Amino acid sequence: LIMACLSRWEREYIVSGVNEDFRTDGRSCKDYRNFTLETGVVSNTSGSAKIKLDRTCVVVGVKAELGVPTLAKPSEGRIEFSVDCCALATPEFEGREGEELGSHLAYELLKAYSNSGCLDLSSLAVIPGQQCWVLYVDALVLEWGGGGVLESLSLAVVAALKVTRIPRLIISGEGEEMEFEVSDNPHDVVKLDVKGAPVIITLSQIGNHFLVDASMEEEMCANAQLSVAITSSHSIVSISKDKFGGLLYSKLQDVILMAQEVCTDVFTRIDTSLTDNHNKQRLST
Repeated sequence: LIMACLSRWEREYIVSGVNEDFRTDGRSCKDYRNFTLETGVVSNTSGSAKIKLDRTCVVVGVKAELGVPTLAKPSEGRIEFSVDCCALATPEFEGREGEELGSHLAYELLKAYSNSGCLDLSSLAVIPGQQCWVLYVDALVLEWGGGGVLESLSLAVVAALKVTRIPRLIISGEGEEMEFEVSDNPHDVVKLDVKGAPVIITLSQIGNHFLVDASMEEEMCANAQLSVAITSSHSIVSISKDKFGGLLYSKLQDVILMAQEVCTDVFTRIDTSLTDNHNKQRLST
């Protein structure tokens, strides 16, 4: 739909701007757009966040529930992702298109969090081999007019996990006699250790240049995209390539360095937004 709305002259205008490091919205190739983050937006969740990036809007809710650990990792908890694309966000989400995109986005998030350094799943164990905490991360794409949906999802997931609180468990007994009970105090909760939670920075190749946080129109002009999941300590936990075009291998190292440089600013913005939200919620109570 968007492709049909871009004329040849519009595409040439976008490409020429990228070549001059001056994009149509005034940004340079390394500039990330401003976004707004809200937390505590979904009731009956352990943590939630909403992000608005241009004309893209995503809501994420985290629900912590007791479950059974996997046989392969009996001493760890689990994290599962689900992404739904609202049919009203764009006509392209109607029917199976939305389902397939949601499955792809959920897979990319799970791929990023499958790295052992992202989340300490052992801290979610309750009784090894029997009980553990399962984090169900459910996301809803409400609007998708500004591009950057995968990046927006990753930012909202990080924010939601940072504000997630799990009830404290009181464990007694040993071995097969181990038992637990949930604390009666609603304020007796545990924060997640999410310092390794990654954001996903997508770099789009337009001509011979790469740029971050492409708009929807820029995405239509890109011949290749590289999505890099990266932690606040600059560790790369996953890399995915999208679109059919080939990447310039000679610039791959520069692209990864660009992602590491940009992620520092993104994490700072997330933390600033969370602090602002916390202060507003404290003043309103």
